[in-house]
Amino acid sequence: MASVDDIIDRLGGAEAAARLLGVGTEAVRKWRQAKAIPARHWPALIGATGLALEEIAGAAARPAENAPMPEPFLPPPGATACLVLGDGTLFWGRGFGATGEGTPAEVCFNTAMTGYQETLTDPSYAGQIITFTFPHIGNVGTNAEDIEAPRVACRGLVVKQDVTEPANWRAHENLAAWLAEKGIPGIAGVDTRALTTRIRDGGAPNGLIAFPADGRFDIPALVERARAWPGLEGMDLAREVCCSAPYAWDETRWAWPAGFGRQTEAKYHVVAVDFGAKRNILRSLASAGCRVTVVPGTASAEQILALAPDGVFLSNGPGDPAATGVYAVPAIQGVLAAGKPVFGICLGHQLLALALGGHTFKMARGHRGANQPVKDLTTGKVEITSQNHGFAVDPESLPAGVSVTHVSLFDSSNEGIACPEKRCFSVQYHPEASPGPHDASYLFRRFTDLIEGAR
Repeated sequence: MASVDDIIDRLGGAEAAARLLGVGTEAVRKWRQAKAIPARHWPALIGATGLALEEIAGAAARPAENAPMPEPFLPPPGATACLVLGDGTLFWGRGFGATGEGTPAEVCFNTAMTGYQETLTDPSYAGQIITFTFPHIGNVGTNAEDIEAPRVACRGLVVKQDVTEPANWRAHENLAAWLAEKGIPGIAGVDTRALTTRIRDGGAPNGLIAFPADGRFDIPALVERARAWPGLEGMDLAREVCCSAPYAWDETRWAWPAGFGRQTEAKYHVVAVDFGAKRNILRSLASAGCRVTVVPGTASAEQILALAPDGVFLSNGPGDPAATGVYAVPAIQGVLAAGKPVFGICLGHQLLALALGGHTFKMARGHRGANQPVKDLTTGKVEITSQNHGFAVDPESLPAGVSVTHVSLFDSSNEGIACPEKRCFSVQYHPEASPGPHDASYLFRRFTDLIEGAR
């Protein structure tokens, strides 16, 4: 039978025990002195440690015979939602957005200080719950323009502070109401520093956000659902977020005061292969002088080439590139064999590397944020970039003729490749920068220059 000291140590110490059980550290100190934990904390304790009631019953005096036991898994005072991790760790907080038991996902963190609506609608976040390290999420509300896809692909968000009423002239709706409409749960009041540190040090865990309408939590069942989720490795999520049929795109980047424009004098025809494409990438292509035709990520080389493109763009997207590559790599190899210039971003970068003979791997924690330094080895310049990826290209696996063009200054991981002989290049980060800096927007011009040279 676990002693009070054993239980507190199992929870990670006094501070961690206080946070997980929703009490102050002074209460934990008193538990040690009394060698007992009050019965009202048993439900949360069971959920946080995975211990059976019989194993902790000795930590406090049992209730008198026939006395009612505490209601199963009552949340701490004021808590209406819980981030449940697969290892049994619980982060209690206040729910907002859509109610329900949540969908299991990978829990990651994003360090961007702006653009939360673009982040939430980025299809590359399919299968993930986003923890925002910046505390003021929701303060500018939401609108119909700052979205990267019509559907929200992420499975929840975690924030420190409660969502407030918007204070921005472009706001149309409160973030909480917008999330409820989209069916996405959120949880506020979480110690996002502690959660981010946990992800940084231990890798991205499985988890889910439970925000039950009736306020009842079946913690063991929720933990088991989170634990049983297989994770992103081997998962092809591009099929879930890509378009179902080809369509034309001519909208250009947003500019004050007119807003979005239209490309009416395109010089090049680019076929964009959609694995979960962000709208601002398509806008950037249009702004660079391209008439854009978007096709599903499942399109074959024959279908792509039948559209007579001057160049082919490979979009960002979610999931394991090796799984998506089962059908995407043969198509890309067919396009390369036809001599068409190719440019890839994010998942498109990884898929191009696979098509050229390289390999990819799952990163421990990935890169997600708008402040990631990257060095362009072709120019020697350092760019501050926007990134969102959990897989990376293994530079040691690249064959002769394929060069590394960009590297991360955080961890030296691969951020770009090029193969001049096959007229192709790609980057791991997001030069369209939505949200984020514009340091790398020159890459769209590099693509059109490659198209011009091929002509």
